[in-house]
Amino acid sequence: MKLLKIEQIEKYYGSKSSLTKAIDDISFEVDKGEFVAIMGASGSGKTTLLNCISTIDRVTAGHIWLEDMDITKLRSKQLGKFRREKLGFIFQDFNLLDTMTAYENIALALSLQKKSPAEIDKAVRDVAEELGITEVLEKYPYQMSGGQKQRVASARAIVTDPSIVLADEPTGALDSKAAKLLLERFGYLNKEKGATIMMVTHDSFTASYASRLIFIKDGKIFSELNRGNDSRKEFFKRIIDVVTLLGGDISDAI
Repeated sequence: MKLLKIEQIEKYYGSKSSLTKAIDDISFEVDKGEFVAIMGASGSGKTTLLNCISTIDRVTAGHIWLEDMDITKLRSKQLGKFRREKLGFIFQDFNLLDTMTAYENIALALSLQKKSPAEIDKAVRDVAEELGITEVLEKYPYQMSGGQKQRVASARAIVTDPSIVLADEPTGALDSKAAKLLLERFGYLNKEKGATIMMVTHDSFTASYASRLIFIKDGKIFSELNRGNDSRKEFFKRIIDVVTLLGGDISDAI
């Protein structure tokens, strides 16, 4: 079943006299339950693509459908409902609310869904234990390390069991143990809960947890790898082979 459909999208920045084309006629589909990673060099357009899917940015041309809803046509009030009910966000700069504790940051998404206090408390504590952040639940963002903040942001996105999780460099601020724990949690959410995950990463190890990998270059889809029946280690080796073949074109993508 197709969950996400990207059709001939383009995204321009700047004025008429100085236009930058960040996305250049990209089309692809994502099945429900897929775990898709996007890789590319800095400035390739991969984060812009993610931002358009998350409705943070609006496309200049083309259409994006999620569950048969054309999200490029949603108005502001509809966008709020769509983001709250359908999306889980994990972004590179965390986007935590400084005036709230970690517990409150994670609980907020559930509060907006009108869950009971007991349901909220259990869900927050369960996800905090899984991501190893129980000890920071009562701390504010300024009291946490970068890795702790990213894990709190990840917990906030995961706790609602959304139909799609959009992640921009989710392991970027984590040590290897915490990154592996987070990626395994993604795997659980993907396989056991049926959630669709789309993740932008520079890291081949992180990308190897996905079921499909899309390489973006100069705003276009350059190449694609499907994991198929490969183990994660086998898929990782294939990713490294492609990145090595691409050489300088994607040298800063690992």
